[in-house]
Amino acid sequence: MSDRRYPPALLAWSVWGLGALLYLIGFYQRVAPAVITDRLMADFALGAAALGNLSAFYFYSYVAMQIPTGIIADRWGPRRLLTVGAGVAALGTFLFAFAPTIFWANAGRLLIGASVAVAFVSMLKLATRWFRPEQFALASGIALFCGVCGGVVAGVPLRLLVESFGWRPVMVVTAIVTAALCLAIFLFVRDDPSERGYASHAPAPAAGGTHHGSVWHGLMQVLSYRNSWILVIVPIGVAGAVLTFAGLWGVPYLKQVHGLDTKTAAAITSTLLVSWALGGPILGALSERMGRRKPLYVITTVIALIGWGIVIYLPLPIWALVGVLIVSGFACGNLIIGFAFAKESVPSRLMGTASGVCNMGPLMGGMFLQPGVGWILDRHWLGSTAGGARIYDAAAYQAGFSLIFGAIVLSLLLILFARETYCKQTA
Repeated sequence: MSDRRYPPALLAWSVWGLGALLYLIGFYQRVAPAVITDRLMADFALGAAALGNLSAFYFYSYVAMQIPTGIIADRWGPRRLLTVGAGVAALGTFLFAFAPTIFWANAGRLLIGASVAVAFVSMLKLATRWFRPEQFALASGIALFCGVCGGVVAGVPLRLLVESFGWRPVMVVTAIVTAALCLAIFLFVRDDPSERGYASHAPAPAAGGTHHGSVWHGLMQVLSYRNSWILVIVPIGVAGAVLTFAGLWGVPYLKQVHGLDTKTAAAITSTLLVSWALGGPILGALSERMGRRKPLYVITTVIALIGWGIVIYLPLPIWALVGVLIVSGFACGNLIIGFAFAKESVPSRLMGTASGVCNMGPLMGGMFLQPGVGWILDRHWLGSTAGGARIYDAAAYQAGFSLIFGAIVLSLLLILFARETYCKQTA
């Protein structure tokens, strides 16, 4: 191996970048319903609860895939997993685009969620083999940035395309792009640089390897640590607030309560996503410098609670609302502290399982809160519609968003019971 050189940077980033593109598409699909709520309500004759459920079908399958994805990635390798993931995502998007009824639209969202769930783990696996170890953190950060870029594309650009061509044709094009990515991954991506004649950066395998049959045992071990279940529940409120507002209900709220047009509302929710993305690495790095996890996690959750409380319960001019959303989104980036906190809370041999478990938390936030807010909105609906879509008043949104506020209160109370790791791995 010593006489072989490592892969050139352009080749390494290109291989990894194709995996990152699937993650970008996955994030785009996650928040796309936010700017087409009116079209979906009118086309499928949906109330808020049914619309929340349609959006959440993505999260149902995404969450279910978190644990098995790591095992499948080990057995199949990232190339096969990404190829199948992109292929199924394209199929799900076609199904969603041509759905004659809500049943088929839900099925399409379910397929999309399950398939794009493989992207992040596969990207990290490619990074360990194609990049030097010191580049791993950079790749992880760029991965999250790619995700948020997908979220921003699903804001104003998507709305402009939908207004010009209709949501179904736009989703057909999305499916075609995803299918093209599937082909590109199959032809170009390789699991390891050695398949291209280069030296691999892969770490030496641990003695004894991983025994696939012990996954359930490992999961039970991870959950036997108090911090594990605390740190999977906490992001349900904190990250769930962002995914629920930016991912579905923020745009119709800003339109119906604040009188904004869809493009302006989408620009505001995209700004929230960007501040959330910036908060993650900055708060994570600050936690490392402090040498502690819990104090900053508590402080930022308090800031998030106050921020969302102001948004939900106080009448604000738009400029002030945007400012509070930016601060709240930044504070909600503390989920990155939670990932590190969770990994350190278990012995190193359980770190992979702990990461998979912890990653379920933010997604469960979208899974529970999006349909939950919708259900409450329907309970407070006064009967008005516009273009076939239901219109909800300020009181209805305040009642619905109170669910977000309550979830963050629960998050804050739970963090207080977490055991500090001092940024060190549990023995």
